[in-house]
Amino acid sequence: MLDYKRNPIPIILMLYAICFAFRTIEYFIFRTDQTVIGEAFIHKLSGILLLGISISLFRYSWTKVGFSPVKVFRNILLGALLGTAVFTVGYGIEILIQSSTDNFSGLKFYVTSYSLLGNRGMQSNLLFIMICIAGNMINVIMEEGVFRGLFVRLAEEKYSFPVACILSSVLFGVWHIMQPLRNVIDGNQSMAGAFMAGLILVVTSTLLGIQYCMLYKLTGSLWAGMTAHFVNNTTANLLHVVTSSGVDELLSVRITIAQTLSFLIVLFFYISRNRKK
Repeated sequence: MLDYKRNPIPIILMLYAICFAFRTIEYFIFRTDQTVIGEAFIHKLSGILLLGISISLFRYSWTKVGFSPVKVFRNILLGALLGTAVFTVGYGIEILIQSSTDNFSGLKFYVTSYSLLGNRGMQSNLLFIMICIAGNMINVIMEEGVFRGLFVRLAEEKYSFPVACILSSVLFGVWHIMQPLRNVIDGNQSMAGAFMAGLILVVTSTLLGIQYCMLYKLTGSLWAGMTAHFVNNTTANLLHVVTSSGVDELLSVRITIAQTLSFLIVLFFYISRNRKK
């Protein structure tokens, strides 16, 4: 086996390739996110299984990859507070913009699946809400556990935390090109449109990954980042701004405002902590 302590990058890339292969199969063959389930969950469950196998293989523990039992409730509350606060601002600004043109009709609570081409579907049944919540929980366990937990832990065997953070975050950014790529192949989006959408997704997801890495370092565990990530995804799926001309027309603006504000808050505390040291 490759010496993961002296040269962890090939191991990280190999694990990433396995996860990416499962993701590709699900997006292009099974397409579970386009079914009534509305969530691509199979490759996420596969990723959690791979995470468990890797922890055993590298003689780590769940605690060592971020699932620390210390201050779990406090860190979950911290992540929930961060996510709720920034999205309150995001929704508030979106509502103000729509209200300024007398276009705002109200907020509605129902399940949709997120898409670059607009949120799809409309389900208010309790079962679909539970499926949405469960799917997002699986999503954050896999993505935070693999990208912020396992990959950062492996990279830190040789490199500094900032290097490990950038590496895992860039991989996390590239992870999100699947949807625009599928849109082009399915004929739902032009090559130019998909390229721009993909570029924006890669950049914003990379910054999101850096933010969650900083939260990991600040709190000593993944719980805060997992919760903030969960709030980010679940809010987009469940709470919708309805206008006289449509629904969630400024979704990208809302998410950009919330994520930018969240990034700046976490960056401020991360820099402040390092200055004290």
